[in-house]
Amino acid sequence: MLTRRTFLAASVAAPLTRLVDAQSAPPGKMLLSIHQNTSRAAGYRASLEGWARAGIQHVELNDRVLDGFLENDTLAAAKSVMTDLGLTPVSGAAVMQDLWIPGPARAASLERWRQRCDQFAGLGLRKIYCPSITNREVSAEDFAATPDCIREVGEIAGQYQLTAMIEFLRTSTHLATLSSALQVIREAAHPNVRPMLDFFHFWSGLSKFEDLDLLEPGELAHAHFQDLLAGPRELIDNDSRLIPGDGIAPVVRILRKLAEKQYDGALSVELFRAEFVRGDPFEVATNIRGKCEAVMREAGVF
Repeated sequence: MLTRRTFLAASVAAPLTRLVDAQSAPPGKMLLSIHQNTSRAAGYRASLEGWARAGIQHVELNDRVLDGFLENDTLAAAKSVMTDLGLTPVSGAAVMQDLWIPGPARAASLERWRQRCDQFAGLGLRKIYCPSITNREVSAEDFAATPDCIREVGEIAGQYQLTAMIEFLRTSTHLATLSSALQVIREAAHPNVRPMLDFFHFWSGLSKFEDLDLLEPGELAHAHFQDLLAGPRELIDNDSRLIPGDGIAPVVRILRKLAEKQYDGALSVELFRAEFVRGDPFEVATNIRGKCEAVMREAGVF
């Protein structure tokens, strides 16, 4: 097990990027983070230990990876892993059906959402997100009901001093674009609910670059950071996600626009290809860090 002492010793070989000890960067800059989906096969502890050795300081937690750790350990121990490694959690994933829309799974999802808020708040997080997942045909009436659903979710998050975020999904029958997500979030007008942006869902879906101009300064709460494999959009799936700088998406241009919109939060690298998920977390994080920092420097946000 990697302790804080061995971690600090290893930092001589892999110097840490200078970052503020918080969940936001200095004005005009952004924080590099890694989402636990990227190394989920390694599990909770091993993923975080490997990333810390590679000089990663900010991390995004995955609900199911956390559940695996909690089968044999405690929430306090999960928090200690991050504390001992000097890691700052910037967000947590809570994936469930029909949270943002009326539907057959919503009652159970709301209860699970409350449990996740309690867990993540206990781990020191300030932000939690749920994707816009639903498995049914969606009507205009469902969209009209969405703001009330958002307010209910926001009320629960607010009880735990958390910011809730909607991740629009390119394949969702509900919220699949940045513009749709912004519309319902603004209509709900709940202080604990804000938009987030996933580069993959944004660039490979129905959104267009100009939609970024819809963002108000400081409105965006979080970002998932990926590039896109070249090829027909009809064949895109999660294996089409690449490390930023390795694909065809205009990641530098997007970063510059987000900086213009005063985004200073995390860029959380979320990948699903087997070579990342099953790879050695230290080697994966070292590769991600080198490529992402180069892209961020080019964009002027590092």
